[in-house]
Amino acid sequence: MSAATFASAPPDGGRGSLGFELDGLDPGTKARRGRLRTTHGPVETPAFMPVGTIGSVKAMAPWEVEELGAEMVLGNAYHLALRPGAEVIARHGGLHAFTGWRRAILTDSGGFQIFSLNSLCRIDEGGVEFKSHLDGSRRYFRPEDVIGLQETLGVDVAMVLDECVAANADPETVLRAVERTTRWARRARDARTRDDQQVFAIVQGGMDPNLRERSAADLMALDFDGYAVGGLSVGEARGLTHRVARHTVSLLPDDRPRYLMGVGTPDELVRFVAMGFDLFDCVMPTRNARNGTVFTSQGKIAIRNADHRDDTGPLDPDCACVTCRKFSRSFLRHLFVSGEILAARLLTTHNLHFYLDRMARLRRAIERGELRAEAAAMGVDLDAPPAENSRQGEEA
Repeated sequence: MSAATFASAPPDGGRGSLGFELDGLDPGTKARRGRLRTTHGPVETPAFMPVGTIGSVKAMAPWEVEELGAEMVLGNAYHLALRPGAEVIARHGGLHAFTGWRRAILTDSGGFQIFSLNSLCRIDEGGVEFKSHLDGSRRYFRPEDVIGLQETLGVDVAMVLDECVAANADPETVLRAVERTTRWARRARDARTRDDQQVFAIVQGGMDPNLRERSAADLMALDFDGYAVGGLSVGEARGLTHRVARHTVSLLPDDRPRYLMGVGTPDELVRFVAMGFDLFDCVMPTRNARNGTVFTSQGKIAIRNADHRDDTGPLDPDCACVTCRKFSRSFLRHLFVSGEILAARLLTTHNLHFYLDRMARLRRAIERGELRAEAAAMGVDLDAPPAENSRQGEEA
């Protein structure tokens, strides 16, 4: 890659040791190679964040997730506020000390719960009233409260409270959500008190490109540390997800991290990296593992299937994870159909390794200026439309 394409890191705009460095661009796509600098160390981008909604990546110890190569995990401020409560976590010295995770943490604000738990929510201009899905108690979250909560948690990246709507929402509802998301974002920005925490805004706008443009412009004028694209994987077809994501990422500033929330499959991540996104999270590797679905270089497999009963080979002959090095498909199937907890741990280890290793390969390919070739080696034709399939949402 030429020096002109792979430039030295720019200054961070006066935020000290925090910020985003854009190291280089892939010449054949829009892919970016960069680095998000946080209080708990750098996050090499593009990066995948394993989902640890309540402070723990399901079935995994924190040091195991770190050993797999994760540099940042995602938690959820809404869930943590309900249980165990911010005051409990604060007494431990923050979410890092409470959970034992040493690297960076990003927390979602609870905006997705407005959508996914809408029967338990009431929205007004002030904020959101939740009826707890745990005990039915009433909670009211204002945008200022959500920022304060995440400051109490001591996470590295906090997300503003936003309003997410369904894919088939009527235009008036989408417009109202866009306008309210901007007003809430301004209030969240003004409520900040910590200099050691970055805050990202969330672009909404449904499936309407004009509203996406309006949302992005309004939020960029508020000058956040990074920008996320939300409101996708909410019931729309896969091809529409990709069209909206491609359009929206083109609206975001070059010098800030770009986060695509809540997607996707391993092949989708390749496509989204090629569009120019930097950060991703999805429950697929962990949730699918617990359900016995495994991602491999040869495609997905369902470990419960009888044809694996006598298979002495590994899950993936091209994988170097401990599960593939030490155990056969036959043994893993035996564990899974027997309901053994170890099955969830070993399959989750493999799936997370598969995702994180894929991201590492993509980073190296961008450095070489060969992302398109690497995508082809992974079986992804960047010029072909994505195949339609079902969507998955956030892990509860």
